[in-house]
Amino acid sequence: MSILIKHVELNGNRTDIAIEGNRIADIGPQDAALFDTIVDGSYSIAVPAFYNCHTHSPMTLLRGYADDMELMDWLNNHIWPAEAKLQPEDIYWGTRLACMEMIHSGTVYFNDMYFMPSGTVRAVEESGLRATIGMFLNDAAPNKEMFEKDSKELWERRDTLSPRIQLSIAPHAIYTCGEKTLRECAEMSQQYGIQLHVHVSETKTEFDGCKEQHGGMTPVEYLDTLGVLSERTFAAHSVHVTEHDMEILAERGVHCVFNPVSNLKLMSGLLPLRRMLDKGVSVVLGTDGTSSNNNLSMFDEMKVASLVSKLANNSPIGAQVDEIYKIATRNGAVASGLDAGVIEKGRLADIVLLDASSAQLTPSYNLVSNLVYSADTSCVRTVICDGKVLMRDGFIEGEAEVIENARRCAKRLLAAARG
Repeated sequence: MSILIKHVELNGNRTDIAIEGNRIADIGPQDAALFDTIVDGSYSIAVPAFYNCHTHSPMTLLRGYADDMELMDWLNNHIWPAEAKLQPEDIYWGTRLACMEMIHSGTVYFNDMYFMPSGTVRAVEESGLRATIGMFLNDAAPNKEMFEKDSKELWERRDTLSPRIQLSIAPHAIYTCGEKTLRECAEMSQQYGIQLHVHVSETKTEFDGCKEQHGGMTPVEYLDTLGVLSERTFAAHSVHVTEHDMEILAERGVHCVFNPVSNLKLMSGLLPLRRMLDKGVSVVLGTDGTSSNNNLSMFDEMKVASLVSKLANNSPIGAQVDEIYKIATRNGAVASGLDAGVIEKGRLADIVLLDASSAQLTPSYNLVSNLVYSADTSCVRTVICDGKVLMRDGFIEGEAEVIENARRCAKRLLAAARG
């Protein structure tokens, strides 16, 4: 399958982008007669796609279900009781809804952590997106055995999955997973070379509780003693960290996932972006789940990430648009083991076409500045992932069916959760 994006703006110039299979074959004038599919780029700007490095995709069904609460109240008294009512088809349709939302916003990859991941895998395979999907572990979950059975069955058929899908091991957090579980996860990550995805130092309560229970060690220090931290580890949130923690994270090559919108909404705090970058820590960007955000827009995350980092450093130069944009694109791709995040010959064909006539992109003195500070999902026109067109001129096939089924599942879930 070959695709030609004809006469598109790339890096300020008009050109063609040729795609063969799932990679960019060439950039420059091409003979349209040689391609299977032609995409008219005359009124479009080609940019790299987004890579969302921390999500709980089925939680689209809980968007707006419980807002404006403390984290543990939100989890213990609202979210976890509702999640206990979820059925496998809810996981599937919730993820389909998340995939559709991400495609509309120019995201082609997400790193997911949720229980019963088989439904998530099915949804991603059908959507055409890329994803790393976590085999979820929570020692405190009432349905622990069911969750582990689903993950075990998924792992046993891992060789049958789409090449766009990776599996990871995903212990929820240090306050829901014991030492034995965390050590076993670290061993599995090392043995099979797979990602390990875990919440780390999200709240002050977690930070203080860890120090009290583990001889004064911070969550980062504690996880390091268990062998959890490595270049395969995605540490979601990483809000409450010491200077020593950051040195450990940098030395181990851990990827810290900045989730500014969710962290602000739950008042968890903020990842210290400037200090982390200055210490050489790998930082990537994520949205978290839609029940704590409440959308999956990486445009929102970029703008908020920049603004709060300026505020935290009491300086308008506390964050720069180029580094914020790189965190959302190239950094996420590289951390996830993908040869993508830039539009270059030979790279994986993950490309977003923006509407060049969009008011939010006009004028275009600095495209990256516009993307970080003014653009939104309405600017996204066409999305190509792994060399396949997933959305063309704002249209995604099967969208009405996804909306209808997501609404049906949410209605049943609400009735079950409220008795």
